Amino acid sequence: MYDAASAGSALALDTAAAPAPSRRTGRTARSPWNRRNPYPATILANEVLSGPGSAKEVRHIEIDLGDSGITYEVGDGIGIAPLNDPALVDLLLDRLGAVGDEIIADRKATYTLREALTRRYEIATPSKYLVKAVADRTGDPELVRLVESGDAHALDAWLSGRDVLDLLNIDPSLTLTAEELLEELSPLAHREYSISSSPRVHGGTVHITMATVRYTLDGRSRGGVCSTHLADRCAPGDTVSVFISPNKNFRPPADDAPAIMIGPGTGIAPFRAFLHERAAAGAAGANWLFFGDQHRAFDHLYARELEQFVTDGTLDRLDLAFSRDQEHKVYVQDRMREHGAELFSWIEAGARVYVCGDATTMADDVDAALHEIIGEHGGLGPDATRDYVDRLRSDNRYLRDVY
Repeated sequence: MYDAASAGSALALDTAAAPAPSRRTGRTARSPWNRRNPYPATILANEVLSGPGSAKEVRHIEIDLGDSGITYEVGDGIGIAPLNDPALVDLLLDRLGAVGDEIIADRKATYTLREALTRRYEIATPSKYLVKAVADRTGDPELVRLVESGDAHALDAWLSGRDVLDLLNIDPSLTLTAEELLEELSPLAHREYSISSSPRVHGGTVHITMATVRYTLDGRSRGGVCSTHLADRCAPGDTVSVFISPNKNFRPPADDAPAIMIGPGTGIAPFRAFLHERAAAGAAGANWLFFGDQHRAFDHLYARELEQFVTDGTLDRLDLAFSRDQEHKVYVQDRMREHGAELFSWIEAGARVYVCGDATTMADDVDAALHEIIGEHGGLGPDATRDYVDRLRSDNRYLRDVY
């Protein structure tokens, strides 16, 4: 369904195939499906959105809610319970001198060691307890220094990209029983993704827009626990355990209010949902989307849908920033500054400002640009600008969903 050469034939508009339900979908308070009891949902579609020349692997995944009775609202997230990489499980079993069918028992259940390492414990992200246990048992100078320093940021930086096997291999002579290892591991946690579908338009399904995390460290291929599980081991027809994670503070504005949406990369996810929802509702409020990524040819996610939203009048403005398509890198915050006067006039007219995406740098850069625009075009000094932005936040007119 995706033409990598032009990125212009991304997923066809679902509205053409599925008429919008006539009622607005609300959440069922007594749904039995939740974090502790996720629903075994069926994968309907699992497609690569990004082109073959992209530095990223971005997927569009559709999940069937079946007869679960699960409902959601635009802006919500979906929690997905992953399984660990079976290759890493095998390596750990070999490191422990185990075969996998050893029986493990805790207060709640009895299961095999392979099941424990696959379904129950974090093995891609070592716990701080394991770090301390390995430091105590091996006396490794670097680990001991990190543990004794109490510097959480330094320890996090050292752990970044490393898994449980890396910790055990610090000292090849280190021996732990399976029970000793499991005592030091954290429970395998769900991963959460912004929902990129609208219950009005995509009734009975949830869509996500996911970047697959892959990297190599010390000669071993690795990846994000949930993203590689979904990308590599969840084909259409397979099941995945899910539950809805409400996000009541990230809803579209009233139908007559304008919305400014800033979502580069996979940050576009909730705004795809916003646009489908507002189009189906016939919302009169204007919509302005800032989207960006590296290359237009490979990374223009949902290009065809966005073009259709412009054509049908749902999107009043679409500003794009593809950072690597010219010598000087251009980002969404640069596009914001280019149109600062108009952006400020939208805010003055009551627009809500939404930001979704990377918290590491993008969110701060966008926040800095917003302060500059308001200060410059509002004729405000630094203190008055901060007060203005603070009022936007307190009035729920500047909302962020960053990760």
